[in-house]
Amino acid sequence: MNIQLKRVYQAASQGDGYRLLVDRIWPRGLGKEEARIDDWMKEIAPSTALRKWFGHEPAKWEEFRRRYFAELSLRPELVERLVQMAGSRPLTLVYSAKDEQHNNAVALREYLESAEGA
Repeated sequence: MNIQLKRVYQAASQGDGYRLLVDRIWPRGLGKEEARIDDWMKEIAPSTALRKWFGHEPAKWEEFRRRYFAELSLRPELVERLVQMAGSRPLTLVYSAKDEQHNNAVALREYLESAEGA
């Protein structure tokens, strides 16, 4: 499985493969042409309540992951779709958060990699 992560504000590259925006809200200040995404899967993003609760506070990271994984477990068809996509070609999960270590794309990749092995 080939899953990469990239901020939407970084330049797209040939090696990105299929670029999937995994945020619930469109990134500020970017037009669709600039973002160069292939698809936008809002429904795989954390719920609005969870996103607001987390607020990108690293101290809440472990609890955020636990709650987000619980939300993802309720969306098996979306998870399976992403696992299949990543198994057939490079998949880049595109996100807008400034924190490159504590964001929903990082957690989603971890979840997808564990789902693939299940």
